[in-house]
Amino acid sequence: MHKYWVGVVSFFCFSLSIYSQAPDKPSSTEIHHKLQKLNFLGTALYVAAHPDDENTRLIAYLSNHDKARTAYLSLTRGDGGQNLIGSELRELLGVLRTQELLAARRVDGGEQWFTRANDFGYSKHPTETHKIWDKDQVLGDVVWAIRNIKPDVIINRFNHRTPGTTHGHHTSSAMLSVEAFDLANNTSAYPEHLEYTSTWQPRRIFFNTSWWFYGSRENFDKADKSNMLMLDVGVYYPELGLSNNEIASLASSSHLCQGFGRIATRGSQEEYVELLKGDLPTTNDLFDGINTTWSRIEGGKAIGDILYKVEENFNFSNPSEHVSDLVKAYGLLQTVKDEHWKKLKSDALKQLILDCAGLYMEVSAESGSTTAGDQAKFNIEVLNRSAIPVVLKEIQVDGLVANLNPNLTLSNNKKENLSLDVSVPANISNSSPYWLDEAGSLGMYVVNDPTMIGKAENPSAFTTSFTLTIGGRAIEFKKPVIHRYSRPDKGELYEPFAVLPQATAKISEDVLIFSNTDTREVLVNVKAGKNNVTGKVELQHPEGWVVTPQNLPFEIAQKGQEQALTFKVTPPQQDSEGKLKAVTNVNGKSIEKALVEITYDHVPKQSILLPAEAKVVRMNINKTGEHIGYIMGAGDKVPESLRQIGYQVHTIDPKDIQRGSLEKYDAVVMGIRAYNVDETLKFKQPLLFEYVEKGGNMIVQYNTSGRWASQFENIAPYDLTLSRDRVTDETAKVSIISKDHSLVNFPNTIKESDFDGWVQERGLYFPTEWSQEFTPILSMSDEGEDAKNGSLLVAPYGQGNYIYTGLSFFRELPAGVSGAYKLFANMLSVGKSEVKQESNVKG
Repeated sequence: MHKYWVGVVSFFCFSLSIYSQAPDKPSSTEIHHKLQKLNFLGTALYVAAHPDDENTRLIAYLSNHDKARTAYLSLTRGDGGQNLIGSELRELLGVLRTQELLAARRVDGGEQWFTRANDFGYSKHPTETHKIWDKDQVLGDVVWAIRNIKPDVIINRFNHRTPGTTHGHHTSSAMLSVEAFDLANNTSAYPEHLEYTSTWQPRRIFFNTSWWFYGSRENFDKADKSNMLMLDVGVYYPELGLSNNEIASLASSSHLCQGFGRIATRGSQEEYVELLKGDLPTTNDLFDGINTTWSRIEGGKAIGDILYKVEENFNFSNPSEHVSDLVKAYGLLQTVKDEHWKKLKSDALKQLILDCAGLYMEVSAESGSTTAGDQAKFNIEVLNRSAIPVVLKEIQVDGLVANLNPNLTLSNNKKENLSLDVSVPANISNSSPYWLDEAGSLGMYVVNDPTMIGKAENPSAFTTSFTLTIGGRAIEFKKPVIHRYSRPDKGELYEPFAVLPQATAKISEDVLIFSNTDTREVLVNVKAGKNNVTGKVELQHPEGWVVTPQNLPFEIAQKGQEQALTFKVTPPQQDSEGKLKAVTNVNGKSIEKALVEITYDHVPKQSILLPAEAKVVRMNINKTGEHIGYIMGAGDKVPESLRQIGYQVHTIDPKDIQRGSLEKYDAVVMGIRAYNVDETLKFKQPLLFEYVEKGGNMIVQYNTSGRWASQFENIAPYDLTLSRDRVTDETAKVSIISKDHSLVNFPNTIKESDFDGWVQERGLYFPTEWSQEFTPILSMSDEGEDAKNGSLLVAPYGQGNYIYTGLSFFRELPAGVSGAYKLFANMLSVGKSEVKQESNVKG
């Protein structure tokens, strides 16, 4: 069962991590809420493209007002977006956003599903989207989701009839959903699915429209709404103590890396859905005309006769009095033929039995991880907090020869503690997001196990089955093995129990830039996955590069500890790019993985195993200046990148900026979206401009138009209007339109070929209007569009220079794009005259 939102109210009041893996501990009102959902046999599927696209108001309404099983199908995991709270990008950002979606669903009561589509970044048209995605595969994944979820109602977030008016992923999600609506019931479409599931025909599909899609509220007021339904999603739930919109606000605020934390709203609010296919309900009930009672399934009426009576006469003071009826209903449910509803409702009913009886079962490993072939100890706690007779018959760790047969009567409120020593199989798979097991393409992830397609995350590394006899019936309950521990500054904490390699090695930098031929020390950090691990690490290298020594030994006594190994790397004379690969050998077994852990308070700890490699780049580069001040914004790795080419980068807290405090810097750089996220900059802007006026260089990287942390009169010393213009094709032709400007000539000569090899995009949120003081440097455009000249603007101000750029340096520099480094060095050097040859820079 999912953890419903009620248990998450405290989730937002205290440390979020406490509840990210904590067991569900529902109150009697929450139990009754679950019972109401158990007695509703209807399903809704909401479809969109990315994390944060979902309408949490409507998902919460369907789940908590209608009591429907409600799922959100996000075609991507948001891998191509930005990160407001940290430096994770691409696949790591996808892992983080996946967990934030799961956190949102724990709040609004929904489920979370995905396709294999990779969010490759902004797309202007579904034609481009379908070209980069494998349309047939993604469409098949949508069909697969419909066939498994079996929704009565599908709701699209976006309009499938307006390609080119919004993000291509958005329109594509709607187009594929509409197409899949018909294909899901066609046995000739994706017949390979039918080995695991069955065809399904949803009753109706809607578009979740609003005034926004009509351009204005006035246009929407005039629109023909005869084919629409209006839902008041602002309803209040007295039993839960919150309104639907409050729940939705809490759910939406789970998207912290998107910057979607928002204030709660209350009161009546209209949502509209437009019928696309199927029959239009005669009321404003999306399930009107659909049998959502227990009589929907053969043999269900007798089950409903029991459960409706329990719901009507629910004892909030003592829910345990209903256990015998719930057990009876469970027995009847096991005889029904409809496997779909049997599985769903059996799981829900078993959870209700546990909740009503106050039965608590937990399996906690003594540490947070183990390794293949190792030993692990599981501590087991079982407690019956009711007068209901319960016998604990058996405890079995699924898939292992590890079980207990206590045959123990569980007395009222008497805790039973047991332990189980486990031998971990030598062939067990490591814990890492399944869609990252193999390298995918720009548009698609590779998933070889068809039964995993669509799942939000991996199943628990270990699951424990408890066989209990309740009311004379043996029932099996499953619990994941977790790791429970405490910290003095956090209290009780939970995290997933993971299976990891015996040792992993991570090269200290993802990208290593060699701007000369000097030998450089490269650190490889080896982390132990178990106690007393020994082995060696070899650093494989591209042709022409030299690494010494060939390998280095390591010996680590304690699990979780690290040992740093130092290799010496010498680049070739000529420009060169390639990869260093750290290969760890333990007991004759090669391990080519690096362990990356994502640890935020609002999501469970994530352990990700990625290739243990780093990009190496040999390039000639000149620069001027030495000391760079960097004001962080939403999080990027530009400072680390600038250090790679010899700059001393100093992080500046805007609160510390005083008159004259910036004069020691050769340039001051604003991190991405700095003005979007930092209120302080509004008050420090005059001091920043004063720094430029006195001879400093100020570089402002992209900000999102209209999402200011505070109301800025202007982020530049002259008029500058940001827009949503962008060039999404990373291969789009770039023309240098100010060829005589020092920015493209000093200290490095910038050529159009320096824009080869860029990743994901050229840039975003370009200015569209600027004062005459600015000089546009570059021109570029996506295919079929007018030229955009606002990607890089420079203006003298006093004795210094102000530069605004929407070029995606935050992606290009960490990716080791040579031309991006040269261009950024030139930006830092505008107005300078002393050239520093990088042959003298030691890296």
